[in-house]
Amino acid sequence: MDPVGIAIIGGGIFVKEQHIPAALESPLLSIKAIWSRSLKTAEEAAKLIPGEAAPVDLYSSDSGSGKSYEDILKRKDITGVILALPIVDQPAYIEKALAAGKHVLAEKPIAKDIATAVKLIEYYKKVSAETNASLAIAENFRFLQGWAYGAEEVKKLGKVTGFVVRMNSMMEKSNKYYNTPWRTVPEYQGGFLLDGGVHFTASLRKLLGKENAVESLIAQTSLVSSHLPPVDSINAVVKTKSGAVGSYITSVGSKMEAFDFHIECEQGVVKAEGAKVVTIRGIGKDAVTEEKVFEKSSGVKEEVHAWAESILSGIPNPNQTPELALGDLELMEKMLTSGDQDGARQKLEYQHFV
Repeated sequence: MDPVGIAIIGGGIFVKEQHIPAALESPLLSIKAIWSRSLKTAEEAAKLIPGEAAPVDLYSSDSGSGKSYEDILKRKDITGVILALPIVDQPAYIEKALAAGKHVLAEKPIAKDIATAVKLIEYYKKVSAETNASLAIAENFRFLQGWAYGAEEVKKLGKVTGFVVRMNSMMEKSNKYYNTPWRTVPEYQGGFLLDGGVHFTASLRKLLGKENAVESLIAQTSLVSSHLPPVDSINAVVKTKSGAVGSYITSVGSKMEAFDFHIECEQGVVKAEGAKVVTIRGIGKDAVTEEKVFEKSSGVKEEVHAWAESILSGIPNPNQTPELALGDLELMEKMLTSGDQDGARQKLEYQHFV
């Protein structure tokens, strides 16, 4: 079977460091074209394609007639597109690709807010019924083994009774991601908290499972570091439909460092840190501790290959559905909204997608 012909849409940091290498590694995919806003950026991305690979055609907004994004979508040898564009721009590109019958793998978050995401999903369902095109959202944390293992460990320990999530870091001005204009001056809620934060709401939702879906929350937000507007810190109290109450503490402008997810259950505790998961069964001196360490990975190679498999099988990967991404976005947005409203309680409605 011939590999699936795809186009890479975008030429930024993540495309060059993750998407292109992942697509090259999958034997199921063949990169046919790259599009970026500028030809220069497309050319830089194309340099990563080895000489022995099939020629890659370059398209851009400044390349003139016959080299636009729409021209890529007309190509019969291109079955799918991997999209990694600024958050506010991406939904329009997704819709165009779906309308052209192309399968889409789009970077998270699914959209800048819940309303835009819901509208996009409604459009997708309508168009896919006519074109059979699929929409997958690239949340690579769902392809990290640690989170899946941690979720299974939680299930073994009985009812969830509480949880604590702590993620503190500093997004410095020297960081390569900070120095992308659309991130430095964000036109979307939460700034860096939204952009990277959906990784962590996805992780928490995976660990808690459907039976412990978040039902409501209250939160306070603040701007600790002035170069990270509009806010860079969240302190939230979260309640699940099962009655468990937990805290969600995160900052991208903090001098403190933390990255841990603690899920307390009737029969023990699971501590997840991405590549390492510690399970404590029992209490006190009788407790038994087990640690499992996984190979460090971004999860991108796994998610891109899984997307390719879904195109060939015609069955969407359950870890890439747009509804899952909507749930990740909703949890983050409701914390930001509560903070904007001085801690007003927020009800959630899309958390059953787990």
